[in-house]
Amino acid sequence: MDSSITLVHQFSKENTERSSLPSYEPVPRSDYDLYEHQGHDYQNQGQEYHPDDYQLEAKPWTRRKAFWITIIIATVAIVLAVVLPVVLVANKKHSGETLTVGGDGSTVTLANGSTFTYHNKFGGYWVDDPTNPFIDNAQPNSWTPPLNQSWNWGNDRIMGINLGGWLALEPFISPQVFQKYPEAVDEYTLSVAMAADTANGGLDQIEQHYDTFITEQDIAQIAGAGLNFVRLALPFWAVGTWPGEPYLGGKGWLYALKAMGWCRKYGLRMILDFHAVPGSQNGELSSISFLHGNMGYANAQRTLSYIRTITEFISQKEYQNVVVGFGILNEPILDVIGIDNLLSFYLEAHDVIRNITGYGEGNGPYIFIHDSFDPKAWTGALAGVDRMGLELHEYFSFGGVNVDPLDVPAADGQPGGNWPLQACKIWGPLVNDGREGFGITITGEYTASPTDCGLFVIGVGLPSQNPDCAKNVDWQNFDNATKAGIQNFVKASADALKDTFFWTWKIGPDQDGNIGAPMWSYQLGLENGWIPEDPRTSDGKCSALGFDQTYFTGPYQPWQTGATTTTVAASSRTQYSWPPPTILDAQVPFSLLPSYTNTGSIVTLPVATFTSAPNSVTAGVNGWFDDNDKTPDITTVAGCSYPDEYIASFTVTPTAPCTGTGVAAAPTVPPAPAHIGPAVPTSVVTI
Repeated sequence: MDSSITLVHQFSKENTERSSLPSYEPVPRSDYDLYEHQGHDYQNQGQEYHPDDYQLEAKPWTRRKAFWITIIIATVAIVLAVVLPVVLVANKKHSGETLTVGGDGSTVTLANGSTFTYHNKFGGYWVDDPTNPFIDNAQPNSWTPPLNQSWNWGNDRIMGINLGGWLALEPFISPQVFQKYPEAVDEYTLSVAMAADTANGGLDQIEQHYDTFITEQDIAQIAGAGLNFVRLALPFWAVGTWPGEPYLGGKGWLYALKAMGWCRKYGLRMILDFHAVPGSQNGELSSISFLHGNMGYANAQRTLSYIRTITEFISQKEYQNVVVGFGILNEPILDVIGIDNLLSFYLEAHDVIRNITGYGEGNGPYIFIHDSFDPKAWTGALAGVDRMGLELHEYFSFGGVNVDPLDVPAADGQPGGNWPLQACKIWGPLVNDGREGFGITITGEYTASPTDCGLFVIGVGLPSQNPDCAKNVDWQNFDNATKAGIQNFVKASADALKDTFFWTWKIGPDQDGNIGAPMWSYQLGLENGWIPEDPRTSDGKCSALGFDQTYFTGPYQPWQTGATTTTVAASSRTQYSWPPPTILDAQVPFSLLPSYTNTGSIVTLPVATFTSAPNSVTAGVNGWFDDNDKTPDITTVAGCSYPDEYIASFTVTPTAPCTGTGVAAAPTVPPAPAHIGPAVPTSVVTI
């Protein structure tokens, strides 16, 4: 039965701004102690209420009157606190606008008319207003600030999930898509194969995947699971492609927009992660040609162009409360690119972003850089940059034969083997190194599997190194000890890594309908008992295992949480100048490397359309935050041919800057790159 209650309220003319609406919150429950509502604290600890404590020199009849007035007010407040979060429909009868707020058990009606029941036992509620699609009152759970309140970096706890494999496809996350084309080992080769298969829809098949793999109901389930953040992996081709690139260009951004809208509706914050950049920064699609090799600088220029365009969009006031973080480069390989060149790029990207947003808290997103699997490498680096954090990705899954079982007793006597304690001992200090040495530190990826077991986990056609994989992927027959062991490992990992994003929300079925990498699916684990129903139960797990990590909790330097102006030392700008003086493994001096010129048209990202919203609400949302940012975008030099962005080999070695001669022409259809496989983190333990 639907527990919805409908209330009708007539707003006064002076109270028609949706941004002025309160953030509704449920009555306190026994499983939480502290709540905040409109700046007031409510505690549910069984204290007796004494009205006389709040009266000074009142006469007896006045006290009795005050007592009953207080009781009536308190009763009304409790009723409203219970009723309002369930479903509130507020009609502006003079304009026909409606607002809907739904709590646990409410019915959600989708754009296509279908419905589902929203389940959230953690006090969260969704908010929807077709006439004002930018309302930010939703809250995913009682312990997370609603979107219209500030997120306190370093104090508020991230309990997040990745939407991996959705807009940047991966074989082990969407195996059925790849199994249809046996030659496909990554999205590049998949796109080439699909484009040739016009009889089955060609490249548009990828949009079918976008449309079905992650939906609004997934986002609702994420909020209902007690989580509060999503990390959305976005490849450059979701923004757009250049001639000769095989990807489905631009369509991914439209689904990223949908994700932003769904997150807003259910109160989830987002970190937008630039997962794949031109030339590849980590070898997932080819050899590395970002800041490396002959096309290294040109690909970096193009990446900065995309960073600028994305920043302009997400810095609009309508999106700042939702997209609060921007990861600008996923897992760059430090040894190939070189740390000095990476720091030069990061400093330039910081300047590009902050020249758009301005400095200080509330001005654009936090910027996150990946630690390249070595958090100590960044100690003291880029001091003075405004709100730049470090992002770790921690796995035991790669780099060795890990056979320690999960269904044997751990140090606390519960199943989990040695894995939970190893997570605490190894990962806790890494997080602390990041906090002490760099600043705000989050964990952008971790998972429930300590092994590389699972279909395509280490790549198409690449076998696991673990001899016990048959047992580890047979999730339909996991016994209680195995489920408890996995859950203990997940809890210990989350406790050690603190601000976390699980990789990933879901794993799609293979061609036989089976989930081939079950431990990587949060959704599947939640449904089947090896993922904690309440993510807060991870707190204190490492202490229970006998490992107490003292974490740096601040105070952070002012620039780490919001500089009011640039405080980067002149020496850093000299040392990490842009462009860098050399590019590793380039065949010619930097002055002869291919590059682009800033004479192109400015590219803006498409905006969402809202058929029920008045023009007064949506008119200012044009995809471009900074009206003063009028610098032309990059484009190719007229008359100049460029090497392929991934291969970047010269047919004729240039002897002069690119002026239309001297640089080998790119092939009409770029050759499929060699698949290198996923990067292997350095923090790997074999037990």
